[in-house]
Amino acid sequence: MPNRLADELSPYLLQHRENPVEWWPWGPEAMAEARERAVPILLSVGYAACHWCHVMERESFEDPETARYMNEHFVPIKVDREERPDVDALYIEFVQSVTGHAGWPLTVFLDPNGVPFHGGTYFPDEPRLGSPSFRMVMEAVVEAWDEKRDEIDAQADEVVRRLSAIALVDAPEDLPDPRILEAAARGMLESLDPVEGGFGDAPKFPPASAIDFLLAHGYAGEVEATLDRMAAGGLWDQIGGGFCRYAVDSAWQIPHFEKMLYDNALLARTYLHAWQITGLERYRRITVETLEWALGEMANGEGGFHASLDADSEGVEGLFYTWTPDEVLAVLGDRTDSGLALFGVTEAGNFEGRNVLRIPSGIPPDRFEGDEAEIRSLLLEARSGRVRPPLDDKAVCSWNALMVSALADAGAALDRPDLVDAAIRCATFIWEEMRDGQGRLLRVWRNGEAGVGAFLEDHAFLLEALLDLYEATFDPVWFERARGIAEEMVEGFGDRVRGGFFTTRGVSEDGLIARRKDVGDHPIPSGSASAALGLLRLWGLTGEGRPREEAEKILRMLAPASTRRPDAFGHLLKALDFALGDQTELALIGPSGSPFPASIQALLDPVRTRYLPNTVLAGGPEGTTSPPLLVDRPTVDGSPAAYLCRRFVCLEPVASPEALGAELDRDPDG
Repeated sequence: MPNRLADELSPYLLQHRENPVEWWPWGPEAMAEARERAVPILLSVGYAACHWCHVMERESFEDPETARYMNEHFVPIKVDREERPDVDALYIEFVQSVTGHAGWPLTVFLDPNGVPFHGGTYFPDEPRLGSPSFRMVMEAVVEAWDEKRDEIDAQADEVVRRLSAIALVDAPEDLPDPRILEAAARGMLESLDPVEGGFGDAPKFPPASAIDFLLAHGYAGEVEATLDRMAAGGLWDQIGGGFCRYAVDSAWQIPHFEKMLYDNALLARTYLHAWQITGLERYRRITVETLEWALGEMANGEGGFHASLDADSEGVEGLFYTWTPDEVLAVLGDRTDSGLALFGVTEAGNFEGRNVLRIPSGIPPDRFEGDEAEIRSLLLEARSGRVRPPLDDKAVCSWNALMVSALADAGAALDRPDLVDAAIRCATFIWEEMRDGQGRLLRVWRNGEAGVGAFLEDHAFLLEALLDLYEATFDPVWFERARGIAEEMVEGFGDRVRGGFFTTRGVSEDGLIARRKDVGDHPIPSGSASAALGLLRLWGLTGEGRPREEAEKILRMLAPASTRRPDAFGHLLKALDFALGDQTELALIGPSGSPFPASIQALLDPVRTRYLPNTVLAGGPEGTTSPPLLVDRPTVDGSPAAYLCRRFVCLEPVASPEALGAELDRDPDG
């Protein structure tokens, strides 16, 4: 019997449609098949850009004998973790709890009701480095299923209870003491690598949200090493732009070569905020080149963005991005010595005999000029003739929302209307193409077809993105859409008993055994943290109590966890900072008969060039009523005016950019 993946949306699932394994997609039909046959489920979770997922496919899933054994003894289910983060998170937690580590490919054995009883990650086709072969693991599971079924059944309820535990936590009565914020910042700084940057040892993931939090608390100098090393090492594509997913070493030199849309959206904003605070041109360049890379290589032609680029090309990891000295010589000729020195290329190489390009000084240049710019251009042109890594061309709602935020934020701050226009196109794409007939948000889109009900993170990220787009354009349609998404999120995902938000709308009808809550950044912000921050911003623009109340339920529930590992809760800490710190509301009013927003441009300039993380911004001609922050705000003697409120105390309106800038820079405690 052929497998059942041919009609799926996910490119990752489609990659497996020709396997001799009789794959099922996740759903009640697969569960029913397992119950009817009285066999366990073999769940394999991965994603299109995953190198070791490809390795396991080549070694095991394409092997007829391995496939025969799988088909005979299991119901094999294949899941794209990017399409179904709910399934992935549930079983990642199980494998982490029983083995101490987890990742992809994820291999989990379930009973016919979906309860896991054994699992791991990549299993080789032959025993290797102390790891059993995949066949050995399957045989052991079959033996346990046949001989120890009673034990497996007996532990099922406890497994479900453990996997549901986070959703059963009761929130404290009060918000934490504001001192939690400075304690979190100190905790982050204590675990920050002072030389190479980042948290912990290898592998290192780019900590965008944690850096943003530290920037907001005045620690720009302390995070410069992280920002510089990431952008000077192999994590950053030195000739083509864009960040890879993570570095396998502690110095950011050797990346895991896949490029994810979400990393680049998050890091573009982080470098933008670093530029706004420090004025360092190199951070501005990284911001711009990251977004231009996304527009050039990831745009889907419909306004949205593709999900990822693979780590492999021609079956070899990193081949597209790496160089030998001879390859550089063939491209640069007389400029070869300069090119080798510029990008640290050596005969020995730094990755399997080849070179990942890097800046040896560890500090990215402000710009490439003259001969260096020519070298960069020639290498990029030559590389464009290579076989490109495969593209995962689905659009993921939450990741596209992150890109809306990055484009809108950068476009406004850098006076790049083209970036704002791209943000508008992407938000329009989500709104028009990624909703069902009832107007509910959908998770994925590909080739004109959208599917899979959206999760909490999709709604939360979109809420933040629409507010960012409103603040970049002052078009009230984006604010009204944000308000609508917030209402849908609260009604569909809110926990009416304990507070906070579930990641899914309800206990799944397609076999999911537990309804969970999103906690830490992983590495994208948690849906819960994003929901809290979006609702707090909505409260700032409207003055309505319910968004604040819903946000505070999240913060009360999750704040205690942030004290144990603050670098894993960067976005939650940003939301806590908004709730506990110096919230600022700023309304910019222009004359009703003048072009808007041109009439307030002078007042906008001091706002756009600053990083104002706890500020909500509204603007409109006199008489505008949406958002409510603009109501009853007249001009000053017919001239544009800025109304600034901080800690619920409103100042007299100001009409000069100098006065506004001075007030924005003033320490409220000073």
